[in-house]
Amino acid sequence: MDQETFNLSIRKFLKMVGVNSQREIEQAVQQALAGAKLKGSESFAARVTLEIPSLGVKVPFEGEIKLQ
Repeated sequence: MDQETFNLSIRKFLKMVGVNSQREIEQAVQQALAGAKLKGSESFAARVTLEIPSLGVKVPFEGEIKLQ
């Protein structure tokens, strides 16, 4: 195994996940605000599950997103 290739591959994957996840969250919040489903002062629970089926990995991560 080439450790540098492995680390770069992980970083590339995590960057893609982070950028795309942020975009999806921002769009969902903007739509909810435009549709008056949110006031803009809420916080809400968020969960992401990392799955790597070939390695038997399934790990949930939970957190909170605050609008104010």
